[in-house]
Amino acid sequence: MSDVILEFEDVAASYNGAIAALHGVSLTVRSGEFAALLGANGAGKTTLLKAASNLLPAERGRITRGHIRFRGQDVTSASPDAHIRKGLVPVLEGRRLFKSLTIEENLVTGAVGRGFGRARIAAGLEQVYALFPRLATRRRSVAGLTSGGEQQMAAIGRGLMAAPEVFVLDEPSMGLAPLVVAEIFEALSRLNRETGLTLLVAEQNSSVALKHAHHATVIENGRSVLCGPAAELAGREDIKASYLGGAATAAPPIQVRS
Repeated sequence: MSDVILEFEDVAASYNGAIAALHGVSLTVRSGEFAALLGANGAGKTTLLKAASNLLPAERGRITRGHIRFRGQDVTSASPDAHIRKGLVPVLEGRRLFKSLTIEENLVTGAVGRGFGRARIAAGLEQVYALFPRLATRRRSVAGLTSGGEQQMAAIGRGLMAAPEVFVLDEPSMGLAPLVVAEIFEALSRLNRETGLTLLVAEQNSSVALKHAHHATVIENGRSVLCGPAAELAGREDIKASYLGGAATAAPPIQVRS
């Protein structure tokens, strides 16, 4: 996991030219790594992940300082759909399924966007249903009539159908019961272990994220304040203070050496 595949260097961003959302976030994601981005609601996680896929311009936002590079190339040089074709695939907050389509139809849309044929689609569906057996039993169900957990699994599955090299997920645990959250994170961890898929997951639920991630970065008020091996951060009391806007910087950040 020594090769950096996604890099954020002192990133600042704003909306409408006036509303600052990020003030300086730096982190690196290495190939084959499970990386977690932690922070409270409003810390800037969603903005950072949207910036990684060059989605900010669609919301009148832009990077005002710093750089984000995917495979060494500045992400602003390519469109969001081009990033997906290159292997940088996001699963945005809120699931965003086509509610009137079935679960399987939603899954297939992820592959169609990549231009995959029938054989590749069939193989992708097999992978998703093996990862989330619950979806196999609900494959013909209209997505809007399924549970929140099933919809989140379908959103993740749709992203997997696009054959990601770097899979970027925003708050996959939001609004879900603890058992469902555990199931989803176990599946993501299994993907990482068995296929080497690189993951960057933004989460408020630090306990579950730190349990599965290799490396974690905490952001607060648009700034990165803590970073290091997930196992070490899990044992630090000051991580709680960072969420509350307290003395998160009282202890020096743990820095990871390549």
